[in-house]
Amino acid sequence: MTQFQERVFSGVQPTGTLHLGNYLGAIKNFVELQDKYNCVYCVVDQHAITVDQNPKELRSNILEVLASFIASGVDYKKQIIFQQSSVPAHSQLAWVFNCVSRIGWLNRMTQFKDKAGKNRENVSVGLMVYPNLMAADILAYLATHVPVGDDQKQHLELSRDIAQKFNNDFGVEFFPQPEPLIYGSATRVMSLRDGSKKMSKSDPSDFSRILLTDSDDTISTKIKKAKSDSELIPGSMEELQSKPECLNLINILSATTNQSVDQVLSNYTGKEYSSLKRDLADSLVQMIGPIRNEINNLLNNQDELNVILAEGTEKAAAIANPIIEEVYKIVGFK
Repeated sequence: MTQFQERVFSGVQPTGTLHLGNYLGAIKNFVELQDKYNCVYCVVDQHAITVDQNPKELRSNILEVLASFIASGVDYKKQIIFQQSSVPAHSQLAWVFNCVSRIGWLNRMTQFKDKAGKNRENVSVGLMVYPNLMAADILAYLATHVPVGDDQKQHLELSRDIAQKFNNDFGVEFFPQPEPLIYGSATRVMSLRDGSKKMSKSDPSDFSRILLTDSDDTISTKIKKAKSDSELIPGSMEELQSKPECLNLINILSATTNQSVDQVLSNYTGKEYSSLKRDLADSLVQMIGPIRNEINNLLNNQDELNVILAEGTEKAAAIANPIIEEVYKIVGFK
């Protein structure tokens, strides 16, 4: 059986200023993983255009995501950070996978159903085949591990299915079966206004999310106004499950203080929400403040950010180009 070099791949869409969910669910993990693995981190701009984008805003968002990576501690000198569209191997492999993947597989993707809603006939083809491009992103680097949230596990399973079908179709052991890396209680950070919904850039309420560029006062105000109830904080995980907004605040404080959820819950059992919210706001201000300041510093030197992207592209292409060349030979293009 083929032994693959361990490598991590992950990406973040440049669809606006990154928020707390992006940080705790992805970027914080990127920083931890870079000491254990060879990592490839991507600003996935091709995924972003599956829905309408303003071109000028998209370019600005690409640089802001890069700045957020670096400000959060991702070391671009040790690891690879680059822009997806700058490495053609992603699109080239995605087309091969469009021909390997099956419509039935894509029809079962719950994220497509959620995003398309009742308007399925009018959404872009790109939105439907998005998971095939995601598989190409991962497998263009023969990545063995992918940090994912709960909502991305289905897409990773599809990547594994595509890899296996390609190998079987062509009688090779070329692609690995990438494994998920799933982290901690705050892997999925929920909206501050509705604990049943994921924190999102697209939510119409600014008070639903904490941005990595929010001021200290804004962070404190958003946490103070986070949805809660008039009851005291419960004393058991079982009771907490019926209070999604409270569970979300407990999970976030757990992630920002490196305490277990049980430990955080025991500290606030029987107390009013104001105590939890005050401590959570203080913790977030302490964590986000330095990141915000560094993001702003980096964005004041966009020429340097463009150089970092160009250098990352060169490193990424050096891995991906030989792999797509070999794929082309396997399928008979060369």
